[in-house]
Amino acid sequence: MADKRRFDLFADLLVTRFPQALRVYDIAGGMGKLNESLTQRGRTVTTFDLRHKHLPVKYAQRLFTLEEPCEAELVVGMHPDGATRIIIEYAARHGLGFAVVPCCSDNGMPYKPWMRHLADVARDAGFTTVEEAALPMDGRARVLLGVWR
Repeated sequence: MADKRRFDLFADLLVTRFPQALRVYDIAGGMGKLNESLTQRGRTVTTFDLRHKHLPVKYAQRLFTLEEPCEAELVVGMHPDGATRIIIEYAARHGLGFAVVPCCSDNGMPYKPWMRHLADVARDAGFTTVEEAALPMDGRARVLLGVWR
């Protein structure tokens, strides 16, 4: 069973670690629960996902690509499945911070090597700080954070 506090816990971490980031892209955000939590904390959030049924939040019902115009200061994903790597690549392309809580790899790689691989991708892309944090919850709770130069 997924921890029902995960969105609030992640939102709290994001506003603490990225206090200046007021505009956020939430990638593969499902129903928009992270959007809702961040909005309650004073952020302007756009959730990107293909889901038809979602909360009444700012929602772009489409796949997120590297060509998306940048109107954000932070790119995040809570268990974004196959969109995890694109979050890092998009943030690097636009010089933004990122934070992801991967639940699984999009290439069949086991979880711990996948986390190491994502950290290497971020470092190779030019992020000056790449680190892990842990959310105080059950389930996949490791967060990979990247700060751009």
